[in-house]
Amino acid sequence: MRVRVPLGISDFPTLREQRAYYVDKTAFIVRLLDQPTQAVLFARPRRFGKTLNLSTLRTFLEVSEVDRSALFEDLAVWTSAEARRHFQRYPVIHLTFKDVKARSWKEMFAAIRNVIAAEVRRHRELLRSDVLAPEDVESLRRVMREEHAAVPYHAMLRDLSACLAAHHGRKVVILIDEYDIPIQTAYAEGYYEEAVLFFRNFLSGGLKDNPHLFKGVLTGVLRVAKESIFSGLNNVDVQSLLSAAYATDFGFTQAEVDRLVQDMGQPAVAGELRSWYDGYRFAGHTIYNPWSVMKYVASREDGFRPHWVFTGSDDVLRNLVLDKGLAMTRELDALLRGESITRAVSEHIVLGEIDTNPDAVWSLLLMSGYLTARSVDLEEAEIHAALAIPNRELAYVFRTNIKSWVQQALGGSQHAVESLSKALLTGDAETFEDLLSDLVLRTVSQHDLAGGEPERVYQAFLLGMLVHLSGQWDVRSNRESGHGRYDIAIVPTQPGRPGVVLELKKLRSHRHETADQALASAIQQIRERRYEEELVSAGANPIHVYGVVFDGKRVRVRAG
Repeated sequence: MRVRVPLGISDFPTLREQRAYYVDKTAFIVRLLDQPTQAVLFARPRRFGKTLNLSTLRTFLEVSEVDRSALFEDLAVWTSAEARRHFQRYPVIHLTFKDVKARSWKEMFAAIRNVIAAEVRRHRELLRSDVLAPEDVESLRRVMREEHAAVPYHAMLRDLSACLAAHHGRKVVILIDEYDIPIQTAYAEGYYEEAVLFFRNFLSGGLKDNPHLFKGVLTGVLRVAKESIFSGLNNVDVQSLLSAAYATDFGFTQAEVDRLVQDMGQPAVAGELRSWYDGYRFAGHTIYNPWSVMKYVASREDGFRPHWVFTGSDDVLRNLVLDKGLAMTRELDALLRGESITRAVSEHIVLGEIDTNPDAVWSLLLMSGYLTARSVDLEEAEIHAALAIPNRELAYVFRTNIKSWVQQALGGSQHAVESLSKALLTGDAETFEDLLSDLVLRTVSQHDLAGGEPERVYQAFLLGMLVHLSGQWDVRSNRESGHGRYDIAIVPTQPGRPGVVLELKKLRSHRHETADQALASAIQQIRERRYEEELVSAGANPIHVYGVVFDGKRVRVRAG
């Protein structure tokens, strides 16, 4: 069966009118209407169905002269008599900020005015209303003309809802899609405070103590800035991917994917779909990336490929690898081996803490969809999650992007990195020393070495360079082998390939230790503690061992 894939269609009426394949998510409307909570934020990764769900909600609730019941009659929401009581009953304000990005606050504010003006134009019936005061009508006209000085745009969510409620005689639904994109852009471009001040007043006016509000729904990737935007919005119910209430309403469940492959007439692809696009855990539920699944269905003759990575910026991952990453590569090393790492995470991302709080970075990667939480524990009100790369698609994203960004960090010297790896794997200690010395001299900051453990800096530096070997070799660090823990091992994934063990040492000049003595000590430690045992078990042949000694930015290498 050829499934009509609604790829790129996030407008619910269009999708249904074209009879495109639709995974029924309308039960979330029943849940939303059943809750007394007035304002809800759904925080999910990009391309997980937020925009389509918001369009579905708007279509169901918005007052209209056109009867749209045929769009819903075979869907879950229509089986609820209580939900149908709200069908096409409310005026709706629907704003999307997904394309609101700018280099300056002046340009950003102009884009925000444009979004607000477009929504006011959609409600141009207000200009002919016989219940609105003339000054209110004139204010709306100014907004439509995008006048700047004469309009308090920060109050327009409240003011427009008041006008709509007066005109229709009913309370209003406010829907805001991708609310956090302008905030993240402002943080990246350096005008964060201006953006936060505007959105704090804008959102509070519409969603907090608004007598004209029936329901308010926000969507975004993050719950941003607990100390700023949401400081006055304590009535917003935050539903993150760690929350249970709406866990299966964004993304595809296993049952939904099973039905999809049956409808395709290709149940045999279920296993590959699972390994490529499954792996997310939302409050304990198995969730597939819906965009990647449907992209595969639309072009399955091309086979399984990474699709989600091409739908947006990978600045979050780049931030981890380049700005923080060479100090966090041990964790990346574990993640790339398919292991999980346990970290404290928060549902509330404070962007200003990303540069100073490593846990904030892990929280950002989790909420953005680059990692998933295999398990979650609550310890004294602090969330601890076992974080992992969810599937093959994301493993590909990590490996290819890390390779590219490490190359950039090394000034484009990927040839030197590959030559260094070749020297390691062939036992060429002299070439390895020369190349490593050159890269360290050009790349590693003296400031990074000023702390108490420069060996960790060098270890992370080497791990970052060697990540491109993943696939044919496992690059491991600080693992038990023999009678101790080696610093770095390059373990072949198939017997018969060479393997490497490296022991890193800082020259202890205060003890009058020479470089030759330190190198001999490193080799002796490898031999005495039998660090090669893990490589022997993996069938490595030959096995090369190296002592590497650092004295500031000077490097010495010896093979043993």
